[in-house]
Amino acid sequence: MKKIVECVPNFSEGRNASTIKAIAESIHGVESVKLLNVEPDKDYNRTVVTFVGEPEGVAEAAFRATETAARLIDMEHHKGEHPRIGATDVVPFIPVSGVTMADCIRLANIFGKRVASELQIPIYLYEGAATSPARKNLSDIRKGEYEGLAEKLLDSHWKPDFGMPLFNKKSGATVTGARKFLIAYNVNLNTADASIAQEIALRIRESGRPKKDAEGKPVKNEKGETVKIPGTLHAVKAMGVSVERFNLAQVSINLVDYEVTSPHIAFEEVKKQARTLGADTTGSEIVGLTPLNALLMAGKYYHQGPASDEELISTAIDRLGLSQLEKFDPSKKIIEYQL
Repeated sequence: MKKIVECVPNFSEGRNASTIKAIAESIHGVESVKLLNVEPDKDYNRTVVTFVGEPEGVAEAAFRATETAARLIDMEHHKGEHPRIGATDVVPFIPVSGVTMADCIRLANIFGKRVASELQIPIYLYEGAATSPARKNLSDIRKGEYEGLAEKLLDSHWKPDFGMPLFNKKSGATVTGARKFLIAYNVNLNTADASIAQEIALRIRESGRPKKDAEGKPVKNEKGETVKIPGTLHAVKAMGVSVERFNLAQVSINLVDYEVTSPHIAFEEVKKQARTLGADTTGSEIVGLTPLNALLMAGKYYHQGPASDEELISTAIDRLGLSQLEKFDPSKKIIEYQL
């Protein structure tokens, strides 16, 4: 079986076309690697790039893209809706075929060590490659974002996994690791009020929200830890954002294991919660690529009776409103159709 690894780096630039093109071209030039998707978002000021290939080629392409981003992106001037800690914000390696999670952990370490050494960018390892439980969750590493990174690096608990604890004001820091296939999935609401989207995000995300007393203060347990009210969905991270370009709010969701919580389950739960707040869903979008099976699962959920794969995909696109903001093209958005 051919060894194939997927890499989905996120870059803190979604508006400068020449910078985005240069990052893509740096990946194009690597043998045994295929660039599948480049998806900039002007509101988030962020670009998600997807490429696949043989392990060593993927690690090389990831480095070249990070090197280009370090040269062209200046984090001192970056503003955007999405949390971020660096110019190349996060670089996950994902097993597709013929490789294991352990293989992808090795690639993350090779990539991280090289970036720290050659580009002087502090590196943190997360998910499968995390060196401690405190670093497994990407949102914990990002806490404080780029603006709080200089102070974070002074804390010995946040010493980088690779590189010196020195603030690189132009590039920030980069998080890399190994994980399962993640679907970046945003659900659109019929309101521009981001507070409604955030309330829904707090209700559904697995980590939930702090429990508060009658005075609005967080409730602590006997160990002094904040008590959490768990969310309604498992393997889900979420936050509410405003998308000014379309004058709407979104529940921005990471489905970290779509076999546990798939897009249609997330969509229906957001709809349920929205209606209790006087709002409703109008559609959704998948950022980057999705496995075919995720759409087939949605199609089977909504479709009545036997159907071909094409019919199930069409049903999923229609019922999830995947073409509301931008046309959803299965040939470009389904990873199996790109390989």
